[in-house]
Amino acid sequence: MKIAMWSGPRNLSTAMMYAFAARGDCAVWDEPFYAAYLKESGSDHPLADEIIAAHESDPETVAARCAGPVPEGKKHHYMKQMPHHMLDGFPMDWAANCTHVHLIRHPARVIASYGAKRGNATLEDLGFPQQVALFDRLGGIVIDSHDIRANPRKMLQELCAAIGLDFTDRMLEWPAGGHASDGIWARHWYGAIHASTGFAGAEGALPDLTGADAALLARAMPCYDHLRRHALLSAAPDPA
Repeated sequence: MKIAMWSGPRNLSTAMMYAFAARGDCAVWDEPFYAAYLKESGSDHPLADEIIAAHESDPETVAARCAGPVPEGKKHHYMKQMPHHMLDGFPMDWAANCTHVHLIRHPARVIASYGAKRGNATLEDLGFPQQVALFDRLGGIVIDSHDIRANPRKMLQELCAAIGLDFTDRMLEWPAGGHASDGIWARHWYGAIHASTGFAGAEGALPDLTGADAALLARAMPCYDHLRRHALLSAAPDPA
């Protein structure tokens, strides 16, 4: 199985990559199109020049690898994909043979977390409209990080059942310190997950956003609500 796990930034995406890597039967790939996105867009992300230099930046080459065989020695290939990395003109034919999962998180939490790492985010930086467009085009399973953190075992069991994969308890924990498949951007973005050995507990109250962040939240909520209506559910939704 090839799994394309679509998620915007500051979600539970790296923890989910670690969970699938911990199975033992999954190769994992951290944000395959990130370098290509940075090279094409010119976006001033932290470590942009290093990322472009260290990772494949030709989208056709990346797409060919996505479409290629599962890496040797593994049964499945898990690709942590970012919707906003798929710029117009980037190949998407590789996606035809993937099982698609769309990981979502309440925009208030995303905006607050992203702002602590890189300020002045736009709606497109957070990937909400791109994720809706991909879901409407590709279909697939939707799962909310709020529900995973509230009950990791149940939600991963439900996710595995939905995509036809056996669940294993190994998905619930991993070694601290990161993973060999991390992109070099990990040192800027992955501090908390590198200190973890499993999923964090349930989240607290939503952050109280003001000013430009509140305006950004208002624009992002219709995208989140659209996807949330299709989500696998186990817990009460994040409060509005």
